[in-house]
Amino acid sequence: MNNPMLVIMAAGMGSRYGGLKQLDALGPNGETLLAYALYDAFRAGFRKTIFIIRREFETAFIEKIKAVLPSGMEIGFAYQELSDLPDGIQPPADRIKPWGTAHALFCARALIDAPFAVQNADDFYGAAAYEALYKALLELNQHESCMVGYRLEHTLSQHGSVSRGICEVEQGQLVRVTEHKQIIRETHTRDILSIDFQQRLAPELRCSMNFWGFHPQFVTHLEKACRAFLKVHGDDLTAEWYIPSIVSHLIDTHEMTTHMIPCESHWFGVTYPEDKEHVIQALATLHQQGDYPPSLGE
Repeated sequence: MNNPMLVIMAAGMGSRYGGLKQLDALGPNGETLLAYALYDAFRAGFRKTIFIIRREFETAFIEKIKAVLPSGMEIGFAYQELSDLPDGIQPPADRIKPWGTAHALFCARALIDAPFAVQNADDFYGAAAYEALYKALLELNQHESCMVGYRLEHTLSQHGSVSRGICEVEQGQLVRVTEHKQIIRETHTRDILSIDFQQRLAPELRCSMNFWGFHPQFVTHLEKACRAFLKVHGDDLTAEWYIPSIVSHLIDTHEMTTHMIPCESHWFGVTYPEDKEHVIQALATLHQQGDYPPSLGE
């Protein structure tokens, strides 16, 4: 097989954040979170990146990426379009919102020819996560996948609720991912509460931040899964199709096992505009500690 590649999903518009946060300047020298992803991926061993974007911001996106691309990193582009569906299926006329992360991968299927990591464009995962995932990808067979799991307490926002996939793990293997749409940390008790399930969650629980590793054979499952999703939700104007739903199905049907890669690093991102200052400070601290050079271009 070819060397592992990285797939970055950058088609979301950040509705709660209020803008195109993939291109926000957050580092000490105006670096975007995408710049850190590329830097960390390259030093972990990745040499090819596929970006999944929307055509309407293609020009601005490509201009920004070329300015921070590590020398020696090959890139390609896939476009998440509502009409890119299995043969014979048309999207609802009034649908505007993208179909979700699993559909993003479906739109990139023709470009995936190697073991691949897939991540969000607007998240900071940390260098250790890329290193561990790259090594895991070198060992995957066609019936295996892997996922970086973060401690729930390391992924919360101080400024509102977050959506997280809470993982059930047995002997290092992912059993299922349960989506919690509203998780908050209570101000006074500091307890972590799932609003939709009305339960307290342990801070050490592992959660999915959409940092996965797959064998290239994984893409062969996408069309069948897409048809199954659209059969139920095809007329829904807001329903989204997520990567964990495919993974959970393949685990349940014993077609695939998923290794949990525990990560002790702090994840951070910009779910809300108020998160921006925290991210700026956190990145500045990492540079001061020597985790990154004064400028990523050095």
